[in-house]
Amino acid sequence: MDSILSKRKIAAVAAEFLGTGVLAFVVLSVSRSQIGIPYFVAMAAGLAVVLLALGLNRDVQLNPALTLGLWTGRRIGTLKTLLFVAAQMLGGFAAYELYKYFSRGPIQPLPTTFDAHILIAEAFGAFLFAFIAAGVAYQRQHWLVRAAASGGGLTLGIIVASAASAAFINPAVALAANAWSWGTYVAGPVLGAIIGVNLYGLLFATRDKLVTAKAGTATTVASPVRGDDEVVVTERAERSEKVASKSAKTEKKAVKPKKKK
Repeated sequence: MDSILSKRKIAAVAAEFLGTGVLAFVVLSVSRSQIGIPYFVAMAAGLAVVLLALGLNRDVQLNPALTLGLWTGRRIGTLKTLLFVAAQMLGGFAAYELYKYFSRGPIQPLPTTFDAHILIAEAFGAFLFAFIAAGVAYQRQHWLVRAAASGGGLTLGIIVASAASAAFINPAVALAANAWSWGTYVAGPVLGAIIGVNLYGLLFATRDKLVTAKAGTATTVASPVRGDDEVVVTERAERSEKVASKSAKTEKKAVKPKKKK
């Protein structure tokens, strides 16, 4: 079991690196092509997220802002957050280097001066994306539904943010596009994602009952975001329910009175 868990953890980090790199490269390629208008960029980014989730056969975040938002909402552990964010940023940097190699020239940097309009636009776009992504995760939808909703949410967020910014709503993609600006393309997406995840958790998250094996009682907990370890969690929950059921049957047999001859 430990080896399986270790393999899943490594695969999850690798998926964030590869997926973020591919997403950033797609955004760079489309945005710098002849059809580089925001609507085409948004559709390409959303489609890339859906196809990457399908190809990798797992939930993927591919966005440091979303990962940090889930961490502040206590939906992901601290160690996993650090590993995911590091992998995502490395993926963005790899996309930058690869695109620069293919284009045979440097990527022109975007202005890094602070602009409140860009900050708010990036925050609002990331808010919509994170709110939708958190919603389908809290509802414990099938991972295919979560993939489609995340892709659609990203498309919507980019279209909205494009009204006043380059519409990255992703610090890793901003790094790949040579637009690393703490006050706009980093702080904006992170702030928006944090608000989106926590607002959904505060207002709309349901609470489920999980059976504890030891006591055989029901405990009410917040619905978790089911990610890479959902199979293991499900198996443990099923085993807990079986143990609780056996305990209840044993207790009934113990108190059952004997028939008089």
